[in-house]
Amino acid sequence: MPISRRSLLKAAAAVPALSLPGIVRAESQSTLRFIPVIDLAFVDPIYSTAQVSRNHGFMVYDTLYGMSSSLQVSPQMLSGHAISGDQLQWDLSLRDGLFWHDGERVLARDCVASIRRWAARDGFGGELMEATAELSAADDRTIRFRLKRPFPLLPQALGKAAINACFMMPERLASQDPFKPLTEVIGSGPFRYLADERVQGARNAYAKFDRYQPRTDGKPDWTAGPKIVHYDRVVWTTTPDAGTGVAALQTGEQDWQETTPHDLLPIIKAAGDIETRILDPRGYACMLRLNHLQPPFDNPAIRRALLGAIDQSAFMTAVAGTDPAFQVSPIGFFAPGTPMASEVGLDVFRGPRDYAKVKADLKAAGYNGEKIVVLVPTNSLAQKPLGEIAVDSLRKAGMNVEYAGLDFAVVLQRQLKKDPIGQGGWSAAVGNWQGIDWLNPAGNTNIRGEGKVAGWYASEKMGTLRSQWLAASALAEQQRICREIQAVAFQEIPYIPVGLYKQPTAYRQAITGILDGTAVFWNVRPT
Repeated sequence: MPISRRSLLKAAAAVPALSLPGIVRAESQSTLRFIPVIDLAFVDPIYSTAQVSRNHGFMVYDTLYGMSSSLQVSPQMLSGHAISGDQLQWDLSLRDGLFWHDGERVLARDCVASIRRWAARDGFGGELMEATAELSAADDRTIRFRLKRPFPLLPQALGKAAINACFMMPERLASQDPFKPLTEVIGSGPFRYLADERVQGARNAYAKFDRYQPRTDGKPDWTAGPKIVHYDRVVWTTTPDAGTGVAALQTGEQDWQETTPHDLLPIIKAAGDIETRILDPRGYACMLRLNHLQPPFDNPAIRRALLGAIDQSAFMTAVAGTDPAFQVSPIGFFAPGTPMASEVGLDVFRGPRDYAKVKADLKAAGYNGEKIVVLVPTNSLAQKPLGEIAVDSLRKAGMNVEYAGLDFAVVLQRQLKKDPIGQGGWSAAVGNWQGIDWLNPAGNTNIRGEGKVAGWYASEKMGTLRSQWLAASALAEQQRICREIQAVAFQEIPYIPVGLYKQPTAYRQAITGILDGTAVFWNVRPT
């Protein structure tokens, strides 16, 4: 007879803390034991758009600017910057005491190469480079931008904590192809990656970088301010499911679980020695990605007709349960509650779903029963239920759906294929992004319309509107443009938004100092 997740947790809760070996208790003072939401499939956070790769990136690498939990940017690796009177030259000055993990000094030319590699993969970075006439190292400590036109958002681009963050790497690594993943991990951040301790699918380990010098000004706030490390080591242990991770928290085998199932919150709270908290109130925005290159979703009329089959509340309930405190719907193409969000086009998601009408609309749009392959990461706590609701919704709409349940890493690779489904391609996939990834049209790579990201959405109209947004200095004008962008998105359907949920994290009261934002590992210390 199978053991339920709740039974496992109750059994774990019955084990007294004093039964833990003394060596485990001693280790907890020097090693932070963390459970990531999923295994680290790619150690290159420029190549990968996975959140786990971004979190790994902030441990190992550093950024020129940092971002606070209120989304303000400030110098991080920099001592500051100087801007010319015409705003066409920015000189960024590296602060003293920066070293790579291999002992070499961080130089401006390393940063120039890193910015170029990042910009080749990131939309905001691409906008910055398009506005740049020359990017160079004026000397060992000065990174110089000569611009074609003013770009006041330069610090926001280089300092964003959203995917892809602009991580600095040694020139010899940063000069390599950004469309091929790096396997060597050398940064200048507060932790070194211990590649020889990697166990695929199970474990990743990090050690405090003794030569890292935190900033001496400001206060720790997400990726901004001093990054002060209190543990000698951090070990990431990937568990087979989130329930197993919660049980490990209860027995004291683990200290912190990044993502905690909503249905287990009552059990966790009853334990008494485990805290739960939402680190980022902007939550996780979810999507149904459609492949614009292959039929039937190469037809915009079919993409529009499919909107009627999407019940955002059903998607969010599958992930976050019925408590309205943990979910938001309907949502559009910008994170709700942030300045660029609006109500434009959201009525299509309101009210009960009429699947008979959707079937008729799909047929009228030209759908003729073509097979739809939906990629579903079966080892992802959030994306698996999202995928199951997506498959169910498409089937209710009369579509011929094949459920492709795969490992998360395999899904990431397969989404890059442009082949027809008969040759290993795909039709649709689910995804979840942090709300910070959907803040504006420069950062939300999925609506840029350049045809460069999975789904291959291309739109000249969207590119024009994005350029107008970047040129707008007044908030009201930026918001007006974003309303127009959302209207265009509901016509062209780069992807389908399926709601936003808020995700609690859980940690033992034996640790303190966890910062708001995403999971970062400085400032955390034993109580």
